[in-house]
Amino acid sequence: MEIVVIIALVLGILLLNRPVTLLFQRLYTKHQYKRFIAAETFYHSIISRHLKYYNRLGLEEQRKFLFRTYQFQHSKNFHYIEVEQTAEMPILVSAVAVQLTFGLEKFRLNYFDDIFILRDDYHYGFYSRPFMGHVDQSGIYLSWDNFVKGMSGQTPNCNVGLHEMGHALAYVNFVTQTEEDKHFKKEFHNFSKVARPIFTAMQSGAKNLLGDYAATNYHEFWAVAVELFFENTVQFRHELPELYEAMSRVLNQDPLSFISGNTTIIRRLEPAPPRKVAAQ
Repeated sequence: MEIVVIIALVLGILLLNRPVTLLFQRLYTKHQYKRFIAAETFYHSIISRHLKYYNRLGLEEQRKFLFRTYQFQHSKNFHYIEVEQTAEMPILVSAVAVQLTFGLEKFRLNYFDDIFILRDDYHYGFYSRPFMGHVDQSGIYLSWDNFVKGMSGQTPNCNVGLHEMGHALAYVNFVTQTEEDKHFKKEFHNFSKVARPIFTAMQSGAKNLLGDYAATNYHEFWAVAVELFFENTVQFRHELPELYEAMSRVLNQDPLSFISGNTTIIRRLEPAPPRKVAAQ
């Protein structure tokens, strides 16, 4: 009789675990939203000054963007190394992460609890060249000087924030598998069918808009493609149309829709190593 009771309890826990977890998540999200409302105007004032992507969204999508930014920021511990902390730093870093994942269901990059913001180029491990940013098991690292330059367009085709978040997105889906987005994982295989031949040709000397650094390895190819997808959208679509379409599908958004004034999110089809001064 005791065995039957124990088995029943175990089955009950297993059956109720998911519903209870989902209920808790809904309640927690509702609680977060109430707190977010009080900070919404402040978030808007910062992000609207710095992120062209955000300013091209409709009002409903802007609110979604702001709330995701709030959720992302409050899921991380931000550390500041040789740089004075300001209120805008964690918000803008979080906003860039949300920009990349805005078309996806999973956006928190949950494996990474810690984000490190450094003043400028720094040295990492045994590498002789300085780094702009990198991602490893201990966290996401960004140099603030390079982050700001990329976000403001001072470094054409280079956005270290998007680059490192691209590494982090691949990391949580394929390395740790701690926050797998079904759409992203499915479409990434289709993306690779287009991307791999381009990458292989680049390693054999072929030149294109992505540049030599993208030929370093496939991790860097992906992260550089992320940068160009947002930073040089029109030329990317013109020179590498099949790769651009694959990027649109894997990220479930199309920045070119901004030009016609349409929503950036495309309809769903169904319900890294560190970077050096050239970035990683």
